[in-house]
Amino acid sequence: MNDTLKEAFGQIRAEQALKETTLSYLQQKTQGYRHAPAASYYRPLLSLAACLILVVCLCLWRAWFTLVSVISIAINPSLELDLNRFDRVISVEGYNEDGQALANSLSIQYLNYQDALEAILNSETVADCLARQELLSIAVVDDDAQRQQALLAGVQSCAAGHGQSHCYAADTTALEDAHHAGLSYGKYQAYLELLALDPDITPQQVQTMTIREIRQLIDDLTDSNPNPQEESSGTSGQGVGPSGQENGQGEGHHYGQEGGHHYGRS
Repeated sequence: MNDTLKEAFGQIRAEQALKETTLSYLQQKTQGYRHAPAASYYRPLLSLAACLILVVCLCLWRAWFTLVSVISIAINPSLELDLNRFDRVISVEGYNEDGQALANSLSIQYLNYQDALEAILNSETVADCLARQELLSIAVVDDDAQRQQALLAGVQSCAAGHGQSHCYAADTTALEDAHHAGLSYGKYQAYLELLALDPDITPQQVQTMTIREIRQLIDDLTDSNPNPQEESSGTSGQGVGPSGQENGQGEGHHYGQEGGHHYGRS
């Protein structure tokens, strides 16, 4: 009986193709069971890492392109540099035709503010103005006092040796009003001083004038009027001389020295 059964089952043989198919199926199933827990474990971690990277990138992008400070430059080209918290130029805006032309001719976006300012002061347009003894006004506009003074020191260092220059610090109080009038901050402060003496003067008239021409007109009106009006309270900047000490309020109060950080009278 046993011999008969062995003989009967011994004749049963699985074909080779069936064996290979079955083995392949079992391998696939067992590998799937082995790797599934690992894949399900790492997937949330990968998603979290991707989210963190995205958040960091967005924060850096926002910090880089957020306006923190403004450096306003006026001589005859009138333009402003917008700075981020890393002291890099994120935009350049001209506030008269000469300023727009100069802004378009320079590749200073994303440069450090000192490198950008050096490029402006050494440009052919500004160098020509300085050679004609034009007056240079540079305002550092920032509401943070510590940052304001640090930027002012850098600006003064750049302006040294570039003719008659006046570097001063100011807050952002009148910045929006200046831009609404179509003027840079520095030229707007001179305009306010002139407006106190001549109520008929317009921002459009001042826009095409050099800083020296504005100063000369202020001097002429002051000399011709024995009782001049009080100077405009809108000049919120603090003039700072070569020593870094505050000398008074506003752009129009510091024109006694030549060659330093104060204008000489024309």
